Amino acid sequence: METEQPTKSRTLPKGFVTALFFVFIVLIVFLKLSPSIALLMGLSMGIFTGNPFPAKSKTATKYLLQGSVIGLGFGMNFTAVVAAGKDGFVFTMLTISAAIGLGYLLGKLLKVEKIISYLISVGTAICGGSAIAAISQVVEADEKDISISIGTVFILNAVALFIFPPIGHYFGMTQEQFGIWAAIAIHDTSSVVGAATQYGNESLLIATTIKLARALWIIPMALLTSLVFKKQSKASAFPWFILFFVFASLVNTYVDIPEMLKTGILTLSKIGFSVTLFLIGTGISLKNIKAVGPRPLLQGIILWVVILSGSLFFVLHY
Repeated sequence: METEQPTKSRTLPKGFVTALFFVFIVLIVFLKLSPSIALLMGLSMGIFTGNPFPAKSKTATKYLLQGSVIGLGFGMNFTAVVAAGKDGFVFTMLTISAAIGLGYLLGKLLKVEKIISYLISVGTAICGGSAIAAISQVVEADEKDISISIGTVFILNAVALFIFPPIGHYFGMTQEQFGIWAAIAIHDTSSVVGAATQYGNESLLIATTIKLARALWIIPMALLTSLVFKKQSKASAFPWFILFFVFASLVNTYVDIPEMLKTGILTLSKIGFSVTLFLIGTGISLKNIKAVGPRPLLQGIILWVVILSGSLFFVLHY
C-alpha cells in the first residue's frame, strides 16, 4: 500500500511542522480569520516548512470547498440564482468563448503544450481548478499537465485575493459591481468568495451566485471538448456539488429555516473557505512555482490581465 509522502520541511523537525499545521487551523477556525490571512499563513507554511499531509490536504480541500459552497446556498434566494444564469447567458457565453479563443492564440504564440494551454484557458474562462479537474478527465491529461495548469491558476488566485479588494475601493465600486467583477475575473470559487467576503456581504452573495451559475458551463464545455479532442466525456467530471448548492438555495427560498440555524451554517461555510485557502496555500511551494515554468505562467498572466481589465471596464461603464 502506498504511503503518503510529506512535503520536505526545510530541516525542521516533523513534529514541529505537524504541530504548526494544526495550530494554524485552530487559529483560523476559532478566531474566524479572513480568507486572505488564512491564505498568507498557508503560503508561508508551503514555502518555508512544507505541508506534512499533502495528500490528505488535497482531499480535504476538495470536500471543504464543496461543503462550504453548498452551505452558502442557505444564504441564497433560488430565484436570484436562476436570474443570474438567465440574465447573463449571452454575456457568459461570449466571455468564455473569447477567453478560450485568446488562450489558444497565446498558447500557439508562446509554444505552450496543447493540453496545458487548453486547460489554462478553460480554467481562466470558467472556474479555475474545478474546470481544469473536470476537463482534464475528458482530454486524459497526465499529472504533469494538470499540476502545471492548476499551479498557474492557484498562483494567480493568490494574487487576486490580495489585489482585488484594493482595486475595487480605488475605483469606488459598489457591492454589486465588485461581486460581478470578482465572479468574472477571478478563477476559483474559493478565491472569488475570499475576495468578495472582504468587500461586503452583498458582494459575497452576488459573486457566489454568478460564479456558480458560470460554473455550470463546465457541462457543455466537457461535451464540446470530448468532440474536439475525440474523447468520451466521463460522468465523474460533473460538478455534482453545484446541484446541492441549488437544492440548498431552494430550501432557503421556500422553507422557513430558523434564523439561528441559517446564521450558523453560513458562519461555518465562511470558516470552511478560510481553511480551504490555508490548505491551498500549503500546497504552493517554490518547487511548484518553478515547475510551472515561464511560458504557461506567462500565458496565464496575459490571459488573466486581459479578462481582468476588460471585465473591469465593462462593469464600471455598463
